[in-house]
Amino acid sequence: MALDKPYLDVPGTTIFDADQSRKGYWLNQFCMSLMKADNRARFKADEDAYLAEWPMSEEQRAAVRARDLNWMMRTGGNIYFLSKLGATDGLSFQQMAGSMTGMTEAQYRDMMLRGGRSPEGNRVVGESGDAQGAMAQSAAWKAWETQARQELAAKVQGAHDAPARGGAGHARVTASVYSSHVPAIGAAVDHGKTQEPYWAPLFKGFEASKQWMKENTPDVVFLVYNDHATNFDLGVIPTFAIGTAAEFEPADEGYGPRPVPKVIGHPQLASHIAQSVIQQDFDLTIVNDLRVDHGLTVPMNLMFGSPEQWPCKVIPFAVNVVQYPVPSGRRCFALGQAIRRAIESYDEPLKVQIWGTGGMSHQLQGPRAGLINAAWDNQFLDRLIADPAGLAQMPHIEYVREAGSEGIELVMWLIARGAMADVAGGQAPTVRHRFFHVPASNTAVGHLILENHA
Repeated sequence: MALDKPYLDVPGTTIFDADQSRKGYWLNQFCMSLMKADNRARFKADEDAYLAEWPMSEEQRAAVRARDLNWMMRTGGNIYFLSKLGATDGLSFQQMAGSMTGMTEAQYRDMMLRGGRSPEGNRVVGESGDAQGAMAQSAAWKAWETQARQELAAKVQGAHDAPARGGAGHARVTASVYSSHVPAIGAAVDHGKTQEPYWAPLFKGFEASKQWMKENTPDVVFLVYNDHATNFDLGVIPTFAIGTAAEFEPADEGYGPRPVPKVIGHPQLASHIAQSVIQQDFDLTIVNDLRVDHGLTVPMNLMFGSPEQWPCKVIPFAVNVVQYPVPSGRRCFALGQAIRRAIESYDEPLKVQIWGTGGMSHQLQGPRAGLINAAWDNQFLDRLIADPAGLAQMPHIEYVREAGSEGIELVMWLIARGAMADVAGGQAPTVRHRFFHVPASNTAVGHLILENHA
C-alpha cells in the first residue's frame, strides 16, 4: 500500500513487519509449540499429523517439510520463531543462517571467520555485493513456484475479458459513532427483552441510528473499546492493541459466548494502520489472535440490530482503561489524528467509520458504586462536539471524581473524535443523532453520531 517501507530494497533481507506477522501467525505459533518436549516428540513421530493441527496454509506446511527457511520467511515466518524448528532438528543458529545463503556450511563458517559479510555493495538492490541475486531455494520451493505460475496463468487466461474491479482513490473516514457498551444491553438483546418497559426507552433511542446506518453502512468500522479481562489478564496489559486477524470469535465472558455473528476483520488495512501509527511514534500491540467481548459486540447490536452476519468488516482496537496508568485524553486525541492519517494513506477507496465506545458516568465498585452524573455527561457530549481539543486536556482525576471510577472509559471517545476532519482543519462535522439515557443496569448511556462532509 502507500506506507513508507524503505527496507523493501535491501537485498537478501526480509523485515518482519505487521504484514508479515499477520501472514505468518500460525506458522510462528507452530514453531513456538516446539518449545515443549512433548510437542517435539509428537512432531518428530509424525510431521504431517502434527502440522495438520495448525491452521497454516498449504504452502507454509510445504515450506516446513522442506526445511526451507527462506521459503518459510517468504510466507510470514520470523527467524526467532523458526529457530525453534531448527533447534528441534539439532541445528545451531549458524547452521540455520548459513542454509539461507546458498553456501555450504563450511563456506559460511569460513566467511564468518574472515569477519563476516561486508555491507559494501549490499545496502540496496542492484549493487554489486555478494548478497545480490536470486535467493537460495530448495527444490521443493522451485517446484511449488512452477505450479503456482501455471495456475496463475490459467486464471489470467480465464479472466482475460473480465471487467476491471475496484477504483482509484484512498480510504477516508466518513463518520464517527459514540456509544456505551453496557453488558446488560447485550443480555437484553440475547434474551428478547428489548421491548420490556425497563429497556424499551433505551432501544428506542437507537432506532434513528439503525436507520442512518442502513443508509451509511461503511466498508470498515475501526472500533475502539476496552477488553474486560477477556484476552488480557494481569500477565500482559497492552495500552493500545490492534486486532489484525481475518476474523474474531465472540468471547466467553463467564456466561458462554454471546449468540452474535463472528466479526470479520480487515487484516490488510489493520496491518497498514498498525505500521503507519507506529511510524508516527505511537506504540501499538499487534494482536493476531483475539476474541471480542461485549465492549465490541454490544455497540454492533445497537447500530446494526441482530443480523445473521455483520454488514461490514471490523478492526478491533483495545485500550487499557482497567489498570492505571491509563492513557491520557490528550494522548488518545492525538492517536485518533494518527489513525486518520493512516487510513487516508491506504490506497483503496474504502469508507471507514471510527467508533468510540464505553462510558458514560458509572462506577461498578466500592461503596460509591452506582454513581451517575447526568449533567456532567451531557456537558461532556457538548464539548466533544464543539471543543474536542479542550476536552482532551481534562485530567484523569476529573473523570474519576465526576464520572465514577469506570467513567474513565470516555477517553476512548477522544480517539474517535481525533480522527474527524475538522481536527485537521476541515469542516465541523454534522451531528446526525444524539441520545442520552439513565440507567442501563449500573450505567448512564450516551450516544452520538458525527458525520464528516464528503
